[in-house]
Amino acid sequence: MSTEGGARPAVWLTVLAGPSGMGRESVVELVRARSPAVWRPVPATTRPRRDGEVDGVDRVFLTPAGFDRLIAVGGLLEWSRAGPYRRGTPYEPLRSRLAAGQPVLLPLDIPGALAVRERLADTRLVLLAPPNHRPDPAVAAAFELALTHDLTDRVADELVGFLGSSYPTPAGPRVRG
Repeated sequence: MSTEGGARPAVWLTVLAGPSGMGRESVVELVRARSPAVWRPVPATTRPRRDGEVDGVDRVFLTPAGFDRLIAVGGLLEWSRAGPYRRGTPYEPLRSRLAAGQPVLLPLDIPGALAVRERLADTRLVLLAPPNHRPDPAVAAAFELALTHDLTDRVADELVGFLGSSYPTPAGPRVRG
């Protein structure tokens, strides 16, 4: 992607993956607070809405039949089952954001991250692991970066630095004269 004033960095989809309970969502929200240009996809789910949740903001709430329709037309980048419910990442909003030049950060479990990489080969995968955790070497080889989640602020700082090449370069003022 280039602009009149010079080259802009490529925009990437980055997936932050790790075991359940690792705090992926907290890290993503802190990254977004520090870098508002980063977009986080809104997941779709078949579970009932909880008090205070807003459809289309917190999650996209679908009936099981609506979820099946999205799967059938390839409308989910990835999906999984959690107990009696399913959740997934709607593909079209993500594709539109990337096409518009906006960096995307998607928190997923490890199988979800690997499924995204299968569909979108240039996805950057970041592994979030607890201290002293040694991931399976085959899994670790799929990830470009591994972060130890000991302090959320430090992890967010490292992730912001890693994502730095994904941010669109802001247009600076033109110097006259």
